[in-house]
Parts: sequence; C-alpha cells; structure tokens
Amino acid sequence: MLRLTGARAILIDESTELPEGSELLLDGAAVAPDGADTTGATELDVRGGIVTPGLINAHHHLLQSAFRTLPGTRGVPMAQWLPTMAAAYAEAGIDASLAAVAARVGLAESLLSGVTTVADHHLNWPHGAPLADQVAIAEAVRDAAAELGARLVFVRGAARDDPEEAAASAEAIVAALAPHPPSLEATGPRPGGVSPDGMLQVAVGPAGVHSDPEATFRLLGEVAARHGLRRRTQANEQVDTAIALERYGRRPLDLLEEWGWLAPDVTIAHLCDVTEAEIARLAAAGVTATHAPGCDVPMGWGVAPVARLREAGIPVGLGTSGGGSNDAGHLLADARLAMQVSALVGTPLPARAVLGMATAGSAAGLGRPELGHLRPGAAADLCVWDASGVADAGVADPIAGLLWAAPGRRPRHVVVAGRVVVRDYALVDAEETELVARMRERVGR
Repeated sequence: MLRLTGARAILIDESTELPEGSELLLDGAAVAPDGADTTGATELDVRGGIVTPGLINAHHHLLQSAFRTLPGTRGVPMAQWLPTMAAAYAEAGIDASLAAVAARVGLAESLLSGVTTVADHHLNWPHGAPLADQVAIAEAVRDAAAELGARLVFVRGAARDDPEEAAASAEAIVAALAPHPPSLEATGPRPGGVSPDGMLQVAVGPAGVHSDPEATFRLLGEVAARHGLRRRTQANEQVDTAIALERYGRRPLDLLEEWGWLAPDVTIAHLCDVTEAEIARLAAAGVTATHAPGCDVPMGWGVAPVARLREAGIPVGLGTSGGGSNDAGHLLADARLAMQVSALVGTPLPARAVLGMATAGSAAGLGRPELGHLRPGAAADLCVWDASGVADAGVADPIAGLLWAAPGRRPRHVVVAGRVVVRDYALVDAEETELVARMRERVGR
C-alpha cells in the first residue's frame, strides 16, 4: 500500500478534486476504496504538490525520438517532410537495436514528463524483412517499457507496406506480445490484446489514406476483429485531405467510412480539416479522436476544432505525435498549447477540460476505462506536481495553474501501477546518461 499525504489538491477526474489535506491510498496496482484500512501503508510525502492521474499520450511515434530537428524537417510541407524522414530511417537502418534505443529515450522522456501510458503508433518497418525481425522490433519496444515501468500500447502501424505483409506481421506481433481476448474488468470492458496486468496492449492502424490503400485498412481491420483489438489511424491533416482528393476524388472520411473504419473501436488522430457534417458523422459512428497540436501547429498542418468535436459528443484525447514533427514528448506542454490555440478555431478550452483530454479522453480512445482517473478501483497511475515555487506564486487556481503557469513543468514523483517509477524528478530504474549514450552510439547524435 502507498499512502499519499499533504497534497495541496488531488484531481480525481476532470470534474472532481479533493481539497488540501486530503489523502489518497493505493492498494497495490489500484486506487483503494474510500475508508480503506491504511495500516502498514508506506507514506509518500507530497506536501505542496498537486496529484493528478497519470497522463496518457494517445499518439506517439517513439522511433522518431532518434530523429529530432533533422535538417529539412522543420516547418515544411508534409510532401517534403515524409521523404526526408524516410531517407533518415533508411540511412540508420530500422531494426530492433534502433527501436530499442529510440523507445527507451522516448519512454524515459515521457515518464519524466508525467506520462504513464504511451500509445506508440509504429509506422516504419524494414520492408521485406522476415516476420521474426518485425516481431523483434515490437519486442524491443515492449522490453523498453517494461524496463522503465511505463504502460505501453504498441500499434502495429503501416505506411506504404504491402497489405498482406502488414497483416501477417500484425498477427505475429499479437501472438508474441499480447494474445489475450477481450474481457470484462471491474471498471468496465477491456479490449483484446491487453496483458493481464494492463501494462501492455496491442492495436493496429495504417498511417492514413494518404499512405495506405483500401486493402491495408481491410486486412488490418480483419486482424483487429479476430482478436478484439482497437484500431487507430490518422486523417484530415490538410495534406491528407489534398492527397485523398487528388488520388480518389473524395475526402478521407468518405474513404474511411467505405473501408469500414468509422466505428466505435476506431480512434483517429489529427482531424484538423473537418467540416460540421463530418463532425456529425464521426459522432454518429462512435469514433474517438486524438488532438496533436504540438505536431500540427508548428508544422503548419492545421488545428483541430477540439471544442466542436467535444460538443458533438466525441471523446478527444491528446498526443504529442513523434520527434520528427514535435521534437518533445512533453504532453503537459502540449496540453498547454492545446488550451492556448483552442480559441483560434472555436470556443476556448478551460484547463480542466484539457487535463481531462490528456487523461480520461486518451483512455477512452484506448478502450481502457480503468485509466485516466483516480476513482476507487482505477489503475494506480498518478503524478505529483510541485506547486510551491515562484512559478506558482500568486496562482488562484492550482489545477489550472498546472497548465497556465510554469511551461515545461515536470513532475516530482510518478507512480505506475502502484510503483514509484520517478522519484524526486529522477528515473528509478534507469540512468538518463546511459540512455543518451546508447542513442548516441547507435545513431551518432
């Protein structure tokens, strides 16, 4: 048992918080029920801190953590960005060793920024490589998460892959990583491909209609249906719309609907360029969305109308996307950006709503009702943010201050499944210097 005492405030969910002096008890990997016996509990002193659910990065590309700020990738059209990134991948050689160093760095950065769950949409694969080599890449990412203590959602993505090869690879990865059928947990239904301890989940998803043909969507959809997996893709960044119109004479969501990818088990990232009719169609289909402003805004690829999506009843999560377009994996910083740019495309988003996107909103897209809140029975994933320094002096609302004040804020402690994985701003199970050295040895940066 872990007992948190002395918090300035405890955010249970977007609409519920406990006042100063309240306590929170973690019983193993779950939040304990109200009034639970605290005898023998280990205390974690969080005086002056704000406790929140662990953040959930619903859209990352961990491989890109090895390819940040590359020349020719900043503020350029996607038609130029994509081949520049592809050339860098080819030069480095995508294999398990590259996936391992990139994932360790990206996941360590995530934990140090308060992210307890990362959805890694792994799009880039060595074409024509044996299935064993592709499985080894997925296993390397899985092992990195286990080493550091992070929850991982590994998404077997595709980007111009042979459709049959992508489907066979997805089947092999499901068998190797998480061959678990859907189940009913105390907090609600859990999708297939989730390990019994909830630390690992497998999903599938093509990069988008700009990249992948109907066959890839249909075959990966069949893999998902066989195993009860969640499906994820990207749509309606401006370039995605332009390519779909040029190639098919139709908009991306028209194609996704025809190909069977507008459904309650699907999460779509970006959605910058959507019409009111398309928003209504997404809501009617039960689709969830992921906002990635730290990618789309600086690259000039658009701003999703998040307030309108939420008003239509679409659950919206938050993601950073990868290091090739958003050079940081700091989800709280991107939550701040989401809040700041929201007024440009509609109603301004309040801080609590954006924190809700970064927690329960992201969890909804993963089909994981036990994540993203701190109600009794929830997964014991949380962050402790110090709010006692000069950056928070004069703040009237400490919860809103998490976003408005102290850009780049990092948590003092991070707990995943009831275990402290970041203590006093440092990783518990790894040394940052070693992670950086491994990266430099592999890619030369």
